[in-house]
Amino acid sequence: MGFGEAIKTCFGKYASFTGRARRSEFWWFILFYVIVGFVLNIIDNATGLLIGLGTATFDVGDGQAIIDNPQIGALSTLWVLIAFLPLLSVTVRRLHDTNRSGWWWWILFIPCVGFIVILVFMLLDSTPGDNRFGPNPKGYAPLM
Repeated sequence: MGFGEAIKTCFGKYASFTGRARRSEFWWFILFYVIVGFVLNIIDNATGLLIGLGTATFDVGDGQAIIDNPQIGALSTLWVLIAFLPLLSVTVRRLHDTNRSGWWWWILFIPCVGFIVILVFMLLDSTPGDNRFGPNPKGYAPLM
């Protein structure tokens, strides 16, 4: 699966959490997601499309740390909101391709360890042949 086809498939299956997704589909979409986010972040900063969050105060030990007017990019934030469901759905379908429940994505909430576990799962090859989530997206059966 190529770059354009992966993007079309991921947005076409915007909120489809059934079936399987090949490694190429997942990684091409990740590349697209990062590139678009990077470009939009540059545009946000160059044009001043930043949303101020006010002054933030944090307790640090015996004192306080004050961050004056932290800002987030308007276009970057919009991109994250638009692309969240396709990103989540392709991640779930990729987990299905490795014969794991889509609920494994919750492990991302465990700092450091969760990211490493999901990264390893995303790098693994497809389960040969059909599995409980559907037919092999590569379209061939394993040799016996």
